Amino acid sequence: MKFTRQSAAAICLAICLATTAVCAWLAPMDTPATTQVDAGLKRALISFATARALHGVLSVVQGTQFSAQPLGVGVSLTPGQLLAPVNDLVKNFSDFMLMASVAFGVMKVAIAIGAYWPVSLALTAAVAGWIWLCFRRQGSPVWLSRILIILLMVRFAIPLAVLGTDVLWQKFLAADYTATQQAIDGASSQANKLNPPAPPESTGILERMKDWISKTADVKARFEEIRQAAERVTEHIVKLIVIFLLQTLIIPVLLLWSLYAVLRGVFASLAWQRGAAGPFTAGGLAG
Repeated sequence: MKFTRQSAAAICLAICLATTAVCAWLAPMDTPATTQVDAGLKRALISFATARALHGVLSVVQGTQFSAQPLGVGVSLTPGQLLAPVNDLVKNFSDFMLMASVAFGVMKVAIAIGAYWPVSLALTAAVAGWIWLCFRRQGSPVWLSRILIILLMVRFAIPLAVLGTDVLWQKFLAADYTATQQAIDGASSQANKLNPPAPPESTGILERMKDWISKTADVKARFEEIRQAAERVTEHIVKLIVIFLLQTLIIPVLLLWSLYAVLRGVFASLAWQRGAAGPFTAGGLAG
């Protein structure tokens, strides 16, 4: 009964490996994965451009000074300095989005490397050798299993991680991204509208005082409006950072680790069933 179980497990694994070797040449996941990476890269670049534009506008507003001489005494106001903390956050956000864009670029290159024909050829040879040794000698050497796991990871890990991440993106993150991106675009447009009015020259002291008070109140109101909009966008910036951090780092790493753990566990389990648990255990395969 034990021999039947181990034979069935070996046959199932051999069929799965042969299927993966065929898929390595047919590449059914490469095109969809590349499409999703391109879409993610486009989103990251859009967010990066928006962040840079918002940073530029806030920098101009932050450096704006309002000067007046109501009674012959010079008065200078710099209400834009209130935007300094928010502007620093926007700059850091733009740097993060640049790194996210680079991460998507790395994924695209990794997919292209995995799809290169020598990788598929090496994987096919390793699968054929593993199947032949497994059934001829009732077991395969640990070094071959390690090579097979590495080749499977190189060929299929990134496309699987990208497609798995996209499923979670569509389910949990896409709606939040759309809402937060629109909010940041709106904040950038609102900040762009700042244009403190320049009142006409007045001749009388009373008229100058009225003009100065009116101008001061108007400028402060405009800066306060922009400050509130910038503070509201802080929450959306944090959300975008979380979204892209999940999409470019946390979820792909978890999926890659899970795939590696599954592959290692399958080979270790088969080795244990064959009574060769020593060199083929999960610890042995991990090296």
